[in-house]
Amino acid sequence: MKIGYIRISTTDQNTARQELLMEQLGVDEVYIDRMSGKNTNRPELQKMMEYVRRGDTVIVESISRFARNTRDLLELAEQLSSKGVEFVSKKEAIDTTTPTGKFMLTVFGAVAELEREYILQRQREGIAIAKENGVYKGRKPIVCAGFDSVLMLWRRREITAVEAQNRLGLSPSTFYRRVREYEKQILLMFVKNFFLEVAQKKGRTK
Repeated sequence: MKIGYIRISTTDQNTARQELLMEQLGVDEVYIDRMSGKNTNRPELQKMMEYVRRGDTVIVESISRFARNTRDLLELAEQLSSKGVEFVSKKEAIDTTTPTGKFMLTVFGAVAELEREYILQRQREGIAIAKENGVYKGRKPIVCAGFDSVLMLWRRREITAVEAQNRLGLSPSTFYRRVREYEKQILLMFVKNFFLEVAQKKGRTK
């Protein structure tokens, strides 16, 4: 399915121009938010992110209607990619169904990574100064009790992603980041155990 997402700010008059574009592109279903795009906490956006399935394509008029900054854009694009959903932004000619579109997102990612490195560098310098002055107490970790069980329910489709996030007290971006980290740990553990078993079998056959 082609899924359209439209957003207008409170100062915009109407959605006619974006709706006409969606009609011309043969979009099957449209989600509309009438609010600021300062973050991803938008009701229709969250409904759409929950609704889309593998094989769908999300279409927007422009990146500014979908996300206000590179970080939010990449997080949303990664959430879509993890569900097997493609992303198209007509104004910027970004289309992840094509090699060029994927390259464009890679460029955005590289720029965002560079920005993060600069931010982290400044944070490290600030922490070092704070430690020298004896005022740094560290960051409190986000409590995530029962993550394994909630993740299992979500994977079995017994609960929605929104319900899983509410149970864990996590924002959508933090939830999906924790899922990726968890799956990465499981994969690494599996690979480690696999090679350990191979090494043990080789030892027994000598």
